[in-house]
Amino acid sequence: MTEHPAQTINIRVRYAETDKMGVVYHANYFMWFEVGRCELLRAIGKSYRDLEAEGIRLPVIEAHCEYKSPALYDDELVVKTRGNLLSPARVEFLYEISRPADGILNAVGRTVHASLDTNGRPCRLPEYIGALLQ
Repeated sequence: MTEHPAQTINIRVRYAETDKMGVVYHANYFMWFEVGRCELLRAIGKSYRDLEAEGIRLPVIEAHCEYKSPALYDDELVVKTRGNLLSPARVEFLYEISRPADGILNAVGRTVHASLDTNGRPCRLPEYIGALLQ
């Protein structure tokens, strides 16, 4: 991951997040990515709600997840999230999900987001986002 500040959160796998085999269903990683990026923004003092109040939307325009090792019911996981400014109107978030109990890396991922105004048109990200992620 890059040298930008990272935010980490802890998650315990719930039974509802697993499939019949007790393995985390693949789509749940994307939900955990969202939790990670929301907490990264919150850590810099701005929530998604704050951005929306300022007229900024950050829809996902690209998403990728590479599954390394299965996570299982009741595993304690750590989601590590970093961000990169790709352009004045695009931001990338990078994710690592791991199981600290044994040091296993479960998944790595990436999402790219466009900065849009309330009319759905591209707009510049706020200065404070750019300053943090440059």
